[in-house]
Amino acid sequence: MASLNELDEDEGPLASINIIPFVDIVLVLLVIFMLTSATIVRASLKVELPKAASGGGKVETTINLLYNKAGELFLNGDKQASLQAAASFIRGEAAKNPKVQAVISADKGVEYGKVVEIIDTVKQNGVTGFALDIERGPTPAAIEGNAVLPAGTPAPPAP
Repeated sequence: MASLNELDEDEGPLASINIIPFVDIVLVLLVIFMLTSATIVRASLKVELPKAASGGGKVETTINLLYNKAGELFLNGDKQASLQAAASFIRGEAAKNPKVQAVISADKGVEYGKVVEIIDTVKQNGVTGFALDIERGPTPAAIEGNAVLPAGTPAPPAP
């Protein structure tokens, strides 16, 4: 007579699936997708952004304005005929969502007055939150050789 402790190991096919390799592959594909999607978006429009040491992180937004050296204005990737055409779109988006934000990108060779005009257009059409897109650069103190150390960091010995 067979007892409960004597189980036959050859009773049928193995019914379990090893899911760990599947999860590894999915995570690798996710990382590849995240890295390539960032480069695809960046490659769409080329503009030489100014550098600033105190620039914050990227702002997720609904409205993205770009003004290049050639004097062309792009709104969310689409070329605009004029600033007034962009203003009507901005007004419509601000009416739909009062918390809408705008990111203004301008080539560093663009006149300062044109950037101020774009900022005024954005603010006059109902968008209260906006950011100027920049690339992070070295701090002015680091450029001069007088790098600012974080609090609590001992100063290096003088030469």
